[in-house]
Amino acid sequence: MSKKTGLGSRFFVGGYDLSGDTNALSKIGGGAGLIDVSAINGEAFERLGGKRDGGLDFTSLFNTAAGASHPVLSALPTADVVGMWAQAASVGARGGALVAKQADYPLAQAADGAMTANVSLMANNYGVHFGRMLTAGLRTESTATNGASIDTLASASFGASIFLVCTALGSGTPTIKVQDSADDSSWADLTGGTFGTVAALDNEVIQTGATQAVRQYIRVITTGTFANLSFVCLINKHTVATI
Repeated sequence: MSKKTGLGSRFFVGGYDLSGDTNALSKIGGGAGLIDVSAINGEAFERLGGKRDGGLDFTSLFNTAAGASHPVLSALPTADVVGMWAQAASVGARGGALVAKQADYPLAQAADGAMTANVSLMANNYGVHFGRMLTAGLRTESTATNGASIDTLASASFGASIFLVCTALGSGTPTIKVQDSADDSSWADLTGGTFGTVAALDNEVIQTGATQAVRQYIRVITTGTFANLSFVCLINKHTVATI
């Protein structure tokens, strides 16, 4: 793999595309919390892995248009939101996602007149998931479509976590689901990988069974009758046993 920049990144919060209103991403990550179990007869700290945690911190630009940063973030939703970053608008691009609470919206004006807010999304019940994009940025369509596939190099039997953000739906009842294949030709629905009927501004995550086999090739498809559906999807195919 060649080295890459973050140029052309995409960023989504809840059911909204905030890519054009985000100035910087200062944190995408997290891991297990560390529990101090140091004994008095030790000469160094001892630590055990604790609960998973994570966060996504970003600098938001001030935009008051409908569906833009200020009306979306200033609402300070109390429900969970999905935060999702994609390194590029291409199928297979690396990305990260989490189920989170929006902790704040600290809008500030600098001496030069710039209006920004340093916003924190704090993981809630799950950690941060790093995975790969199953859509090339926002995917917009008005008919059932089989998406392009990604090659994960090998099958695994540790399940997957799949994140979805749906920013728009004109009409109808689409179903969005993930499929896998051993040969990039014969496809089957991934057990536990169907989002069911989605709506505009949906943002959700599903997890398959922890021992679910996920084959080498993966794609996301839409079925049903609908118009003007826009969505983005990321999958974290687990390569080790995951709780």
